[in-house]
Amino acid sequence: MKILNEFVPTRKFLKLADELKDLVDGWNVTDGAAGFPAPSGVVVSCLLKYKYPEKYVVPIFILKYKGPVEVGGLALASDIIGLDGLAVTMGDNPKFGQPITMLPSSEAARDFIRTNVKTKNLKLGCLLTARRSIEETLERVREPWDFVYFMRLTDDSFEALKAVSAECKKLNKPLFAYFLVGTDKNVETVKMIGWPVAATMDTVEAKAAKLVGLVDGIIATCAGDAEGDKLMLQKLQKFRN
Repeated sequence: MKILNEFVPTRKFLKLADELKDLVDGWNVTDGAAGFPAPSGVVVSCLLKYKYPEKYVVPIFILKYKGPVEVGGLALASDIIGLDGLAVTMGDNPKFGQPITMLPSSEAARDFIRTNVKTKNLKLGCLLTARRSIEETLERVREPWDFVYFMRLTDDSFEALKAVSAECKKLNKPLFAYFLVGTDKNVETVKMIGWPVAATMDTVEAKAAKLVGLVDGIIATCAGDAEGDKLMLQKLQKFRN
């Protein structure tokens, strides 16, 4: 399976990418994480794809920060550069100003990009939360998305992931699961994010082994612990194919 790293862009993002490039199959790039200004997820992704064309690069695409013209422009740039997709979501409210809701849902944005903007090759994906019922989750999988991200992976949500995996295989849709690893250094960050952890550093390999054959890839992160990311990614090398 592909091992992706969740990439939170900073001013030094090119240096960080170079440090991690041999440990990952690609990056899932955040977009103004938690509503704070940050280098654009699409801009950073386009630069990463240009520099590392063999890597799988997909940015999170937060709609609450963008009007339709910007949505269309960034989607076209992603299409032209050849990003592997956009993971479309309404996202968190911005920490400054008001949320933009001219495109009222991920589905509305997906249809706008395909119908009005007329992208040619760009794949669009959705984010699924384990907090919904399995039937609601599967209904979303069956909508015309090109790929699927599964959030909030834990032992308790594993059965939901198995159901999503079976449906994605039936529909031939790639499935990626977020793999949040808790460390001694990221306790406060994880608390701020509000997600449960999928593993600790001691259980990374055992938990990842359960995902082989279920998902096409994992989005692995130690959420704010850069040294933890490197150790975690080293532990995950045996699962890359």
